[in-house]
Amino acid sequence: MTRPNRPIYLDNHATTPVDPRVLAAMRPWWEENFSNPASIEHVMGRAAEAAVEEARADVAALIGAEAREIVLTSGATESNNLAIKGAARFAAAQESPRRRVVTVATEHKCVLESVKSLAAEGFEPVILPVQASGLLDLDALRAVVDEGTLLVSVMAVNNEIGVVQDLAAIGAIARAAGALFHTDAAQAAGRVPLDVNAIQADLLSLSGHKIYGPKGIGALYVRRRPRARIAPLLSGGGQERGLRSGTLPAPLVVGLGEAARIAASEGTLDAGRIAGQRDRLLAALQAGVPGLVVNGDAERRVGGNLNLTFPGAVDAQAIMAAVPEVCVSTGSACSSAEIEPSYVLKALGLPEDRARATLRIGIGRFTSPADVDQAAALLAEAWQQAASGQTER
Repeated sequence: MTRPNRPIYLDNHATTPVDPRVLAAMRPWWEENFSNPASIEHVMGRAAEAAVEEARADVAALIGAEAREIVLTSGATESNNLAIKGAARFAAAQESPRRRVVTVATEHKCVLESVKSLAAEGFEPVILPVQASGLLDLDALRAVVDEGTLLVSVMAVNNEIGVVQDLAAIGAIARAAGALFHTDAAQAAGRVPLDVNAIQADLLSLSGHKIYGPKGIGALYVRRRPRARIAPLLSGGGQERGLRSGTLPAPLVVGLGEAARIAASEGTLDAGRIAGQRDRLLAALQAGVPGLVVNGDAERRVGGNLNLTFPGAVDAQAIMAAVPEVCVSTGSACSSAEIEPSYVLKALGLPEDRARATLRIGIGRFTSPADVDQAAALLAEAWQQAASGQTER
């Protein structure tokens, strides 16, 4: 078939394009007022500080929090590290008897590695399996969360298979045991409704570039009442209430705030339209690829995600190589250097040959129906040719 004259971007879980409205909001803070937001002795510094605080309020509004509960960071990886290690180190400094830190096998690498690293500091990491659907078994969680548990960390929306965990139930289990509840909501913000009080979250991580904002900026929600206490990871000038030292990048903060504002006002409309595009793509692919399997729970999943295993053990890398114009992935961008198949798919029980035959597709705000139709045709054709070649051999 005719090749597209431009790439078709379907990797919105790895990163989203910056919304033009976000870019427009950021631009003056590079070109006109480039002042340090901490330089409040003069008018430009005070203006930058005011812009930062307005953005902080917009981020807070997206998740039902107070502006003073938002700590600005460089992104979700830093936020996750600060939440997990910060909570553990504060507890250790207070000689708390709570030593268990619970997470899930399908979490982002930065959460898994943060939790595992705490073993060297005298904590007890517990990594729970998931069901074949990708969802956490709540009874399994209840069995390990008790008075010795310090923290429970569960991702809101999985970055590979798109499943949406039952955050309200998880939060209630943690709260009943007196444990802190942290959720990595980088893939959830703007895609599903989030309310920190409804889910009883104590700590929640966000990332700008997952919500059509800039890279290099994110946030950590830290509950005030009942207060979640964490220790800082960085030493410095004491910015962000002493929890995250370093000069705030005003343009990036403004971009994060604008992206959050747009997500809060347009997220529901976006989600419905994106889910429709996903269903259109899936139907077209199923017509061209008999036996295609969707991984992850069919109902509790975010609207733009498709994690697809192609039949015939056709290597997903071969499909991608045949259609370089279609930008998809085999899993998390943060794990793409690894040779092994996705650990998330392994956790679901997929054998290695099926895991290697799996693609992740992420539809976003700027994906058009034409993109969907052309991508489906190209991917189906690539699979057909690859499968035919295997049969001939």
